[in-house]
Amino acid sequence: MTSSAFDTSQVKDKRDTINERFQRIKSMAAARRAKLNESHRLHQFFRDMDDEESWIKEKKLLVSSEDYGRDLTGVQNLRKKHKRLEAELAAHEPAIQGVLDTGKKLSDDNTIGKEEIQQRLAQFVDHWKELKQLAAARGQRLEESLEYQQFVANVEEEEAWINEKMTLVASEDYGDTLAAIQGLLKKHEAFETDFTVHKDRVNDVCANGEDLIKKALEETWRNLQKIIKERELELQKEQRRQEENDKLRQEFAQHANAFHQWIQETRYSLSCMVEESGTLESQLEATKRKHQEIRAMRSQLKKIEDLGAAMEEALILDNKYTEHSTVGLAQQWDQLDQLGMRMQHNLEQQIQARNTTGVTEEALKEFSMMFKHFDKDKSGRLNHQEFKSCLRSLGYDLPMVEEGEPDPEFESILDTVDPNRDGHVSLQEYMAFMISRETENVKSSEEIESAFRALSSEGKPYVTKEELYQNLTREQADYCISHMKPYMDGKGRELPSAYDYIEFTRSLFVN
Repeated sequence: MTSSAFDTSQVKDKRDTINERFQRIKSMAAARRAKLNESHRLHQFFRDMDDEESWIKEKKLLVSSEDYGRDLTGVQNLRKKHKRLEAELAAHEPAIQGVLDTGKKLSDDNTIGKEEIQQRLAQFVDHWKELKQLAAARGQRLEESLEYQQFVANVEEEEAWINEKMTLVASEDYGDTLAAIQGLLKKHEAFETDFTVHKDRVNDVCANGEDLIKKALEETWRNLQKIIKERELELQKEQRRQEENDKLRQEFAQHANAFHQWIQETRYSLSCMVEESGTLESQLEATKRKHQEIRAMRSQLKKIEDLGAAMEEALILDNKYTEHSTVGLAQQWDQLDQLGMRMQHNLEQQIQARNTTGVTEEALKEFSMMFKHFDKDKSGRLNHQEFKSCLRSLGYDLPMVEEGEPDPEFESILDTVDPNRDGHVSLQEYMAFMISRETENVKSSEEIESAFRALSSEGKPYVTKEELYQNLTREQADYCISHMKPYMDGKGRELPSAYDYIEFTRSLFVN
């Protein structure tokens, strides 16, 4: 690194770079060691806690036993075992506290898994408290059992003494000599002395029994008061729950009933749009506005769905305030939305047909009105019989056939409007069919009108009798003359031997 060395600046830069990389690696290694130590402490804590949880679970099985002894010896042995268990719990408490302190320190250090540590600590504290409560309750029960079994043993002892002395005092032997009598008197005096002693014992046993009865009654009374209080709290809790449930029912019913009423009114307003006398464009704009309103009401349906979910979560299965359900309202809204879209599409189709095919708005209006007339259930569909009646009312000459007999002409129409034979014709399918037929009529009318214009000299808007007989067969000419109206000029004057072929042609294709 001396000044005379070759390229000292580059060597120095490389040295500094290597040192920096080494220090960075050293720092990363230290950070990783810290993280590993932290992870080790955390998993060691969880392992220690699992061990303590297992220990607590094992001891809970012992203190949860319902065996309180069947005799004095049995309860004394159980009491001794329980005393040893209580001593073990007391001796183990520092270990429990050590785990708690470790967990608290880990949580305070903001280490990884902080939330899980806090949850485990809370559960651990609850389990430890529960174990101590169960141990205290079992100790109390064993003390009560010991007191009772001691009482039973004392009663049995005194009853055995009484039975023994009953044999003595019930004896018929009063002695047959003076010495015998004196001996019996001494035994009786000893019995009376012993009787006085046992009298005090019997009184103690009776007093002990009364105390036990009193304690039992007091305990029963305390338990009864506790049960009454708990039941009162449960009833109050249930009352609050039922009141909240009823409020939820009423809130759901209020929104559901209003939403159903809106659906009915909107469906009716959409049906009324078919009867409006405005232009197709104005009807289309009105339909679009109504459809936007339908889409906007999706938020109201979402609120009803949220209320319905809350009712399900609260296990509310009935609602006396409404007959509507979330599923039913959702289906009705979806049907209304589909109806709005179909009406828009139908009006757009009618406008396109009018602009491109020459079908008049009056004809389109008549088609829509006739469909609505035969759509009795407002479903937006006609069954085949309703569709046939609708066609007949529009002037289609369909033959009358008996049920079950073939109807090839009507079947040919169904091949167009209902090719999959699902049994129904929608408004869209119906309008497409009618527009197609009307387009064909318009084209045929124009062709025949052009043919009559060619018969007329100089393309006049009328044809003469002579021109008809010159260019048509006699039967055709006779038919035209008998069905054509005389031609009236602009001033309302009738021209002799002139016939209005334009009015005649259009009358042929009115349907």
